[in-house]
Amino acid sequence: MDVATILGIDRQHIWHPYASVNDTLPVYPVESAQGSTLFLPDGRALIDGMSSWWSAIHGYNHPVLNAAIEKQLQSMAHVMFGGLTHEPAVQLARTLVDITPAPLKKVFFSDSGSVAVEVALKMALQYWQSKGQKHRKRFVSLMGGYHGDTFAAMSVCDPVTGMHHLFGNNIPQQFFVPRPASRFHESCSDADIAPLAECLAQHGNEIAAVILEPVVQGAGGMWFYSPEYLRRVRALCDEHDVLLIADEIATGFGRTGKLFACEHAQISPDILCLGKALTGGYMTLAATLCTDHVANTVCEGEAGALMHGPTFMANPLACSAANASIALLLSQDWPATIMRIERQLSAGLEPARQYSGVVDVRVLGAIGVIELEKPVVMEKIQPMFVERGIWIRPFGKLVYTMPPFVISDNELKELTEKIINIIGEYLHV
Repeated sequence: MDVATILGIDRQHIWHPYASVNDTLPVYPVESAQGSTLFLPDGRALIDGMSSWWSAIHGYNHPVLNAAIEKQLQSMAHVMFGGLTHEPAVQLARTLVDITPAPLKKVFFSDSGSVAVEVALKMALQYWQSKGQKHRKRFVSLMGGYHGDTFAAMSVCDPVTGMHHLFGNNIPQQFFVPRPASRFHESCSDADIAPLAECLAQHGNEIAAVILEPVVQGAGGMWFYSPEYLRRVRALCDEHDVLLIADEIATGFGRTGKLFACEHAQISPDILCLGKALTGGYMTLAATLCTDHVANTVCEGEAGALMHGPTFMANPLACSAANASIALLLSQDWPATIMRIERQLSAGLEPARQYSGVVDVRVLGAIGVIELEKPVVMEKIQPMFVERGIWIRPFGKLVYTMPPFVISDNELKELTEKIINIIGEYLHV
């Protein structure tokens, strides 16, 4: 198809994420991608600052990941996981158990991050049902949190500033506490932890689990908070006999400078959700891990099993991509890579702090955020990025980047310089 045909059919039939079918915001066809670059049919090349929503950590068209999928394709693309198993899934499960914080021992595969959260919430509910405490059916989440777009996942997203307030009357009602104000390099104040402590003290017998994004809140606000807060949350959960669910869908696999963000606080959750970068952005796959204790308790209950089973669970192609992606990441000095990206993002984005209209600039690992006073006008700012040869997708008041780990120093310098210049023009600074 030529570009006009692609865009015409797209406009007529495709409904894009968080977009209106009447939207005037342009979409851009991608013809191919290589490394950190997206290529458009008209010959333009865009440095990708988004890693395809934070998943393509090794960039695009990587020969190692390509080869893994091609090899797996020769034996089978898919097979049902009910009553059957296969080596790619077994290998991936063993690897995930080995590299995630102990004592997570059981792995449940699913299709996407949102479903991984759904599975985690089901695990927690069935855990308490099995223990004869069916009244424990509510969850505690942080304001500013985001955990996905499916129904139960929506219920633990920020109910006010999040993306799902329209569904507030149709989803389970959960408890919410303020996110910690203490930043990443600060200690956690008593005032930060007090709301959660009070909630657990008052409602602990109703609560199945606390769910949060460790250290980094992603789509709910790109907020980086003190690891000490996470340690104190773990202690409170132990004190009140409440499960802790860590949503590492966005933070897992090195993005924050640790392999998993829980490691910043040296804690382990009872249940852990993974996704996004699990396959290096090649295929959709997620995993929910839990302790032996959680798994055994669930399976001792009335159902005798976790009541969930996706059709494409543990898809062999996706598992093969995940195995190759994790092996590729661990074969390199990835901490040095993340430190290199962090240094460049810190230096490159700092000039935005001087702009009138900019509230904050913050960087952690391979995440850089510029927070504005007002939400961006996408129809105005998105074409500005594309015209300058970079792909950045802001949301709300946030202009942020999570580049692929393979991005070069020169590419990263160009990316940050153009972000700064475009924001300056946008704000008329």
